[in-house]
Order: sequence, then structure tokens, then C-alpha cells
Amino acid sequence: MTGEPTRAEAVRAELLVLGAGPGGYTAAFRAADLGKQVVLVERYPTLGGVCLNVGCIPSKALLHLSALVAEAKAAAAHGIEFGEPRIDIAKLRSFKADVVGNLTSGLAGLAKRRKVQVLRGNGRFEGPNRLVVEPVESDEGTVTVEFEHAIIAAGSRSVELADFPHDDERVMDSTDALELSEIPERLLVVGGGIIGLEMASVFHGLGSKVTLVELLDQLLPGVDPDLVKPLRKIVDGRYERILLGTKVSAVKARKRALRVTFEGPDALAADDFDRVLVAVGRRANGDRIDAEAAGVAVDDRGVVSVDAQQRTNVPHIFAVGDIVGEPMLAHKATHEAKVAAEVIAGRKVAFDARTIPSVAYTDPEVAWMGLSESDAKQQGVEIRKVSFPWAASGRALGNGRSEGHTKLILAAADGRLLGAGVVGPHAGELISELVVALELGADAEDIALSIHPHPTLSETVAMAAELAQGTITDLMPPRR
Repeated sequence: MTGEPTRAEAVRAELLVLGAGPGGYTAAFRAADLGKQVVLVERYPTLGGVCLNVGCIPSKALLHLSALVAEAKAAAAHGIEFGEPRIDIAKLRSFKADVVGNLTSGLAGLAKRRKVQVLRGNGRFEGPNRLVVEPVESDEGTVTVEFEHAIIAAGSRSVELADFPHDDERVMDSTDALELSEIPERLLVVGGGIIGLEMASVFHGLGSKVTLVELLDQLLPGVDPDLVKPLRKIVDGRYERILLGTKVSAVKARKRALRVTFEGPDALAADDFDRVLVAVGRRANGDRIDAEAAGVAVDDRGVVSVDAQQRTNVPHIFAVGDIVGEPMLAHKATHEAKVAAEVIAGRKVAFDARTIPSVAYTDPEVAWMGLSESDAKQQGVEIRKVSFPWAASGRALGNGRSEGHTKLILAAADGRLLGAGVVGPHAGELISELVVALELGADAEDIALSIHPHPTLSETVAMAAELAQGTITDLMPPRR
């Protein structure tokens, strides 16, 4: 606990926030700014939750370093050669820790300045207006919090696969992997979604030989195949193997290695790996907070249902972030958190995002938002797709990265932007412009007539719109 009362005392709060990840600390800080007396409960020693402490922030720090290695190797094809990198794993861990430490200390300072009381421990409901904070350290007692309103922001956890030897430290989830206890010579990544692909990128860059296995028939399942194709082409040349439509049937712990067997049309015979990283998704933590004691409904996936104001079935209890279900993204959580805090403060607001962007921070990056081609087909929406190839972008060519493209999904009737995807370096930065365009109801003409700087990757957005308008001069315009 950080705060004035001892562990034996009861604490009263106008607003209790359970969980201090991006959703939790945002809710707490916004509510405090609106005049509420806030108690924030967090199980980690520092604020920031999974995302900041052991998730998206440290992974991006390591992805940056692994990308430097990849860029240095790629420079040889353009006349600049570097020697083999010497990797100091202790310094890598220190860099990662510094990044996380700077951010967590900043959050601690913001909490103090806003007079948000922070309690460390595992929170469990004992009633509709009572939460018990159980100690993380054995020599501490419990604290009872009596609250008027609550916001549940207790997040999610990595899914574990049955029959895997999870008690063996060589079988890792993403949190374990980010500790960087070692760089395995051979690594098996189970799961071809965002987390699996990002961790594969990290360890390949640091020198591991990576095999990636995905149960479905595509990397990044659910993403339009044309966005995945450039990524697949590059990682095919980097990883030992990519096995799609394949299941890991068994992992046996042996003294020198993990013996893995597979099932599927292209399955390998049994193979040995130094470590196995399981990245097959996350499960909401609704089943870990005794929500039923407060009367809050939780489904069999651990998800807490909420309305457009983030209110649960108990009117004075709200929920935000991963615990309310997909998409489990930090930027979704922060927007939901502000809605919940403002509703509790008496404001008439609701969560009404027209789109929530997603980014795979791989190499190349893949970003998408809004309606996809496959969704449009399933929903019977008449669309027009245009795609500008980065092979016609001066900036992409100058960067030696012409494999990408920028795609717009437009309404067939009036050219209004319905969705978009970008694949290539910095795709995660480029997608934001398209999110704003969709939120403002822009059409292809609006985007094409907005002057973009040259030469940049951002102008590929405008050029894609020019393709739709038939006004492009950098390519032959499509026939009408």
C-alpha cells in the first residue's frame, strides 16, 4: 500500500478503481480531475498494469532493438556493411527496465499530484459497495475499501494450453519471454497472432532460430490476406519454419530440450526446442475478482458486460478495458475509462467510436481499422477497394522498403471511407490519419485533395485516394 492508513484500517472512497493499467489509471486520473476522491488498487508494485510493466511497452522497446539489427543486416545490400552484432543481454534488460521505470515513476507522480490514493494488493469484492485488498507480501494485512462507485479495470491474462508443462520455466508466456532470462538458440512460438509474431520478431532479431506454428491457415487470422502477404513473404525468409493449419499435440520436458510433436497436413516429425513461447490469446480476469459478491455478471470467458456508458448490470459499478472483451487494446481501454469516469461525475457521455485501430508491430508493421474486405463480403456491403503499392513511393524506395501498400475500403455508392489497411514500416503511425478521416466521414475526394508532404510514406494515403478518384499521375489511373 502507498497511502496514509495502515493495513488494518478501512478506507472510504467516492470512487474505487480496481486495476492500474491504461484503463485503470486513466479512469482514476480523469475522475480525480473531475473532483472525485479516488482509491486505486493495483497488484503490481508500480502503476501501469500488464501493458506498461510486462507487455506492450517493454515489447516495443525490444522490437526497436531487434529492428536495428535487421536494418543493419539489410544495409549490406545497399553498400554499407556492419560486423556481426554483439548482444549484451544484461544491457538489453537494463534498457527495457529504464523505459518502463521512466513511465511508471511518471504515473506515480501524477497519482500523487492528483491525490489519488494507491493501494497495492489483489482486490476482491465482498459486496456491492465493499472490496477487500489482499496483500501481495505475506507480512502485510488486508485493507477493506467501502466505495460509492467502482470501475473494474482488472485486465486479462495469457491463455494456457492444456497438457503443456507450464511449470517448466522453458515454457513461456509473453511476460516470461520479456524477462529475457536468455536468448534461446531454437525457439518455438505457438500462435500466429499479434503477440506471437511480435515476440518472434524480437527473438529472431536477437539471434534465435524461430519456428512459428498457427492452428488456422493464415498468420494474423481475421486480417485481410493482402495485408498479411508482404509480412509472410519477409518472415518466410527469416524463420526456420512457419507451420500453418498445424496443432501442437504435445510438449514433453526433457533434460536438454523440449520435445514437441505436431498434428496437421504439413506437420513436422517431433522436434526439439530450447524454449516454447505460448501466445494463443488472452482471457479476461472477470473470474478472479469475486465479482459475483457484488452482483456483477461475468460470462464463462471472464468477460464483464457493459452498456455504452461502461456500466455493468449493477448501476454504480462500471468496467473498462480487457475485462469487457475484445478488442483487448490499451487505446480502447483509455477511451472507455474516460467515459466511465465522466459518467460517474455526472456528464452525459457514451463510448461511440466508429472504429478502433489495430497494429501488429512486426517487420513490416501491419495496421488496419474500420471495415475489412472480408467483413464487407459477409455483411453484404457494396465496396470499392483501392491499393497504392509502395513500389511507386519515392520514400519507400529510398528506404529500401518497397514491399508495402496502402489500402482504402470505400463505399461503392459515394466513395466514403469505410476502412483501411497499411502494411510496411511505420504502418502503425500511418493508420491514425485514416482513423480520423473515417470518424469525420471523409470520402476519397477529401483525402486526395488534402496536401500531403513529399516525399513521405504518408502521401501513400493520398495517392490511394487519388487512385479511387482517377486523378493519380504517379501511376496510370484505373479505367472507368
